Amino acid sequence: MNLPNLITFGRLLSVPVAVYLLMQSAYLGAFLLFLLAGISDGIDGYLAKTRNQTTELGAILDPLADKALLVSVYVTLGLQGNLPNWLVVLVVFRDLLIVGGVIILFLVRLDVKMCPLIVSKINTAAQIALATLVLAELGFELQVMWLVEIAIYMVAATVLVSGASYMVAWTRQMAGIEDKTGPGAK
Repeated sequence: MNLPNLITFGRLLSVPVAVYLLMQSAYLGAFLLFLLAGISDGIDGYLAKTRNQTTELGAILDPLADKALLVSVYVTLGLQGNLPNWLVVLVVFRDLLIVGGVIILFLVRLDVKMCPLIVSKINTAAQIALATLVLAELGFELQVMWLVEIAIYMVAATVLVSGASYMVAWTRQMAGIEDKTGPGAK
């Protein structure tokens, strides 16, 4: 296991710690851990690319660690009433939709290659920004609820557009209309 993969694995191990901190209302600690996880995501990607250490394990482990942390933070914040439940359901459902679509395409075609759509990248950035904002608001006792409200609706909109875009791309791919390399292929 190379250094980028070890960093990614460390990020995956931070998930239960983040949830525990949130459950203990240790929001500043959760914010700092979430921030550290984000920084580590950039570092492991940079190291993997610049040192030519990209691996199949890293290609699986990196998005898994990112999604596990983000979904866990969203679910915990939702259960605590710090994020609206309807938004948490949308975010989790979109991720389940994507995983389910990949499984179906794999079972049908056996040649699934994932290329994230641009709207999906925007959605992920919006989700990270919202989680960071909520954790900062709670951890530092900031008064930025108006900004949180705007971010909530930005996340909701991009979740809906991203989920619908994947559904359209997969439907077209299964019908043989698009290239068989997967949604978002160039």
